Amino acid sequence: MNNNIIFGVRPIIEAIRSGKEIEKILISKNLRGILFQELFSLIRELNISHQFVPIEKINRISKKNHQGVIAYISEISYNNIEQIIPLLYEQGKVPFILILDQITDVRNIGAIVRTSECAGVDAIIIPTKGSAQINSDAIKASAGALLSFPICKSSNLKNTIKYLKESGLQIISATEKYDKIYYNIDFTIPTAVVFGSEESGVSLEIIKICDDCIKIPITGSIESLNVSVASGIIIYEAIRQRSLKV
Repeated sequence: MNNNIIFGVRPIIEAIRSGKEIEKILISKNLRGILFQELFSLIRELNISHQFVPIEKINRISKKNHQGVIAYISEISYNNIEQIIPLLYEQGKVPFILILDQITDVRNIGAIVRTSECAGVDAIIIPTKGSAQINSDAIKASAGALLSFPICKSSNLKNTIKYLKESGLQIISATEKYDKIYYNIDFTIPTAVVFGSEESGVSLEIIKICDDCIKIPITGSIESLNVSVASGIIIYEAIRQRSLKV
């Protein structure tokens, strides 16, 4: 049995109230009752990622008396970007943040975090829903960096981007749909770069609120780079520019 799984309505309620970091909760579509309402109130109050699924899916995960609910406990502790940004300014740093929009491959997230930790990126923001679960595979892909690197969850990326803008950061979207080359952006000022999934890229609603968009030129027959490779190229261009300014 996976030690990072809790099953049963009451145990999950108690885990939430004790401050456990919950990655995701799976709920049977037909679940009802007063105790479930208590659980669901907590889920909504704390904006915990959850999904209603057929009972057969839950049965495949656990044969225990799960009562139609299974919770995945996070293997890492998450940070709050609204606490990190002021601290960076207080330390005299120029914030450099990554935003991962709907990246669902745990290996890509792990690789991006590993590069970010090596390069000195200040934090990474991921959405509460629609992102890969941060599990042992992601931690392995990050070479352990996920255990100490600041990862922040956002229940609404648009609102988070608005906060970053109000805090003085430029928001740059990495997308092949625009013409500006990545090295033509000034990365020496406070910056957040958005990377999207390989399937659909950065979502259009996010692109619309970004300050600028950049791409990495491709001259081969394959139309796009793996997102972890693309992020590494852009991260180290930012580091190059900042090192020249020192």
